[in-house]
Order: sequence, then C-alpha cells, then structure tokens
Amino acid sequence: MTTATTIESGERPTGSTPQRRTERHVPAGVLGALGLLTLVVVLELVPRVGLVDERFLPPFSSMVSALAQEAGTSTFWAALGATLTGWAIGLTIALVAGVVLGIVIGSIPVVRAATSSTIEFLRPIPSVALIPLAVLLWGTDMKSTLVLVIYATFWQVLLQVLYGVRDVDPVARETARSYRFSPLTTVRTVTWPTALPYVMTGFRLGAAVALILEITGELVIGTPGLGKEIGVAQSSGAVPQMYALVIVTGLIGVVVNLVARWGERRALRWHPSIRAEVS
Repeated sequence: MTTATTIESGERPTGSTPQRRTERHVPAGVLGALGLLTLVVVLELVPRVGLVDERFLPPFSSMVSALAQEAGTSTFWAALGATLTGWAIGLTIALVAGVVLGIVIGSIPVVRAATSSTIEFLRPIPSVALIPLAVLLWGTDMKSTLVLVIYATFWQVLLQVLYGVRDVDPVARETARSYRFSPLTTVRTVTWPTALPYVMTGFRLGAAVALILEITGELVIGTPGLGKEIGVAQSSGAVPQMYALVIVTGLIGVVVNLVARWGERRALRWHPSIRAEVS
C-alpha cells in the first residue's frame, strides 16, 4: 500500500536505485573514416564482381595505382599548380570586390535600393553561360576560366556581406552618427564586427564555388589545369587516370573546406557561435 501510494505521488521508493542510461557517442571523425572506408570497399568490389564493366569504372586499387603514376610526372604537378593558381586568384579578386561593394552598397540605403533589382537579375545567371563570351575574348587562356570563377564567387560573397551590413544594430549605427564618426571609423568599429561572420561564411562558400568553376572551366574551355587533364584522359581512353585526377580534385575540395573552416574559427574565435562550438 505504501509503495503504491509512493509511486502514485511521484516519489522514488526508499532504498531504490535510480536507473542511469549510459550513452556512448561515437566521435564524428570515426564515423567519417568508416563512411570513407565503406566507399572505398564499394568502389573496389563493384567492378570486380561484375556489377559494372571495368572499362567504365575500374577498381579503386587501379585508380590509386594510376594516381601514383601521375604523381611521378611533371605534367601532373604543372596542372595542379595551374588549377590552384587560378582558384586562388579568382577567389581573392571576388572576395575583395564582394566585401568592398557589399559594405558600400549595404551602408547607403539609396544605393542599396537602386542596385537591388540589378543584383537580383544578374545573380541567377549561371557562370557557364559566359563561356562562349569568355572564349571569344580570351580563347583558351587562363583569363577565360578566371572570369567564370570571379563571377560565380563574387555573388556568394556579396550577398553574405549585404546580409551582414543589414544586421548591424540600428542603435549602434545611430550612436556612431551622433558621435560624428567618419565613414571609415563607422565601418571599422560598427559595421565590420557585425558583418565579419557573414564575410567568413561567404569566403567558405566562395572557396568551394571557385574550385568547382575552376575545374569546370578547364574541362570545358581547355585552359591548363586538372580539368583539362581529366578531359584529355577521358578522350584518350585512360579511364583509371581520369578517375585518379577526379580523386585529386575531391581531395583538394576537402582541404579547401578544412582550411576555410580553420580560418573561420581563427577569425571568429571571439564570436559566441565559435566559442560554443569549441566548448
């Protein structure tokens, strides 16, 4: 009777031991490694068991062997250097232009209203639609691919900066105006701290987009780089070499994302979101 009354009242019976659920969390790195290992096993077994013809999808071990051969040639390293150079130049130009124009446009309401329609019109235009124009102007020179990279990356950065400027506290902006801060001082002390997280997001997104457009431009236009080497390998029937170069581009993408995340954490180590992530 006493036990029933205790249970009904919501109290724990005397002498009972609370049951503790032990939860074990698998580290994200371990899960990522398991997922990658699974993909490697699938790529190795699918062609060997006959599900896919090896002429179209060779085993993963053949891709690795082809990659080792490619790494021993000067052509591979020259192509890798050309790809990274085009990516870095395009990303830098787009980042600087996007930040400067984003702060200027976002800080002046009249300019923001006058350019909003133009931005919404130009932003959805795919960068690959500019390929014919770029080829007519510069042929297969690196400038053709650079135009695609800058165009696609610029919008990623510009929109994020505009969002960041719009998020500035109106009270802080009015306080700066009442103290007669110069425009540069207002940007440095009021606008920039608020917009910086958005700038870093634009940088992270733009870095990935710049790499995609760099490889695409090299593949379609034929400018020097890994994309061109992928197209040459495909047209000559060197399928393992083609997949090996594709793996390299994937690895570059992973490194770019890691570097962008590292830079974001370093630049925003004071920001609450990064502090909560670290803790």
